[in-house]
Amino acid sequence: MVEVPINKEYRLKKIQNYIARMPSLSTTVTKVLEICNSSRTSPNDLNQVISLDPVLTGQVLRLINSAYYSLLSQATSLTRAIIMLGINTVKNLALSRAILNTLNGKNSCGSFSMDEFWTHSICVGVTARFLATIKRIPLVEGGEYFVAGLLHDLGKIPLLNRFPEEYLQALELSKVEQIPLHQAEDEILGINHSLVGGMIAERWQLSQIIYDALSHHHNISQTRKKNHQIVTIVALANVYTNISQIGSSGEFYSDDSILNYLLDQVGVDRDALLELHESLLKEIEKAKFFLQINRKR
Repeated sequence: MVEVPINKEYRLKKIQNYIARMPSLSTTVTKVLEICNSSRTSPNDLNQVISLDPVLTGQVLRLINSAYYSLLSQATSLTRAIIMLGINTVKNLALSRAILNTLNGKNSCGSFSMDEFWTHSICVGVTARFLATIKRIPLVEGGEYFVAGLLHDLGKIPLLNRFPEEYLQALELSKVEQIPLHQAEDEILGINHSLVGGMIAERWQLSQIIYDALSHHHNISQTRKKNHQIVTIVALANVYTNISQIGSSGEFYSDDSILNYLLDQVGVDRDALLELHESLLKEIEKAKFFLQINRKR
């Protein structure tokens, strides 16, 4: 194995500085998240906040009136749109829009394609939501599974942008040595995307669920007990997406024993996943539309 000098403290400091300079989530998005965390939130509460943001208002109305929902008549009232979409969907729309608008403009580098990265991320989100349905998790919570899956690999973006040459070395090391990418990142950079993902979650004050999904999807034993199920489902969705080669997160390592372990932890069998495949592909296209709306400014 190639010996590469590691200065973890230096690289960690550069990543900390990079994340510190990332734009904060907008006041509107922060307020939406705050309101949605209250059990007493009403559509009118959200309407009062969102109506002050013309861009988010437009996105909510475009989404409810899109082919995604196939309404018989157009919804023109923001409050009606919020009621029909549901508070959690609106929250997830606001959060994913804000994060993708901040990070989606980053360019591909070498063999690492950002288009493929986001396709992978969307597939993990969709698969996680499907698995939540299989486990009979309430529909209102399904959006959390989608967002946790969508965002799970965010930590790769600062690493790629701050250390592009070293990150490409990590990708190559993972491929040649057939080791997990987070392990190759540790060997080349001294830090990995799970650590950086947790730093991003802290910077943006994201929920504990999102923090654990970003930080522990490769080490579910470290997750908070109350978030164990969602992080395990995200981990399974990630492994399945890599094996299915839908998009690419730069991960070339696959191990059936890891897949079997996660299937056992979640309590589903491989056939259940395979039966979902065609439905997943259709849902990924729908989710891409959802996220394209998020990227319109």
